[in-house]
Amino acid sequence: MAEFSHIKEDRVHMVDIGEKSEVRRTATARGRIHLRDTTLLAIREGAVVKGNVLATARIAATLAVKDTPRLIPMCHTIPISSISVDFSEETGCIEAIVKVSSVGRTGVEMEALTGVSVALLTIWDMVKSAEKDEQGQYPCTRITGIEVTEKRKG
Repeated sequence: MAEFSHIKEDRVHMVDIGEKSEVRRTATARGRIHLRDTTLLAIREGAVVKGNVLATARIAATLAVKDTPRLIPMCHTIPISSISVDFSEETGCIEAIVKVSSVGRTGVEMEALTGVSVALLTIWDMVKSAEKDEQGQYPCTRITGIEVTEKRKG
């Protein structure tokens, strides 16, 4: 395993984007949460104890996109033009897709990735009681495939 002890802590800084021109930028990210079939059915039927899972995850993703610079220290605060959060059910999982747009000097891929991550974590939180086994573990639940699927500038 690699050692990082040679990296100095004082070499942390925010990149200067002041000379860059403002351009329309978009990014789309996605990820999946794998769940038990019974949990997926409960989400579809609106029978989850904590309430509407996907509506809550949509709100959480939107808030996370807006809070990205507060959560990730070297991200710039940028004007967000639009956020879309969509979900689709696939075999054994739910896929979250977040698209973010801005007119600014830096990209929005970190905002899209943060939105997806928090959407999936929110789903996990909302269904964790249904996902636990007898020992309180999560043998079927996992988050996978978080990635930027598209990034556009101009």
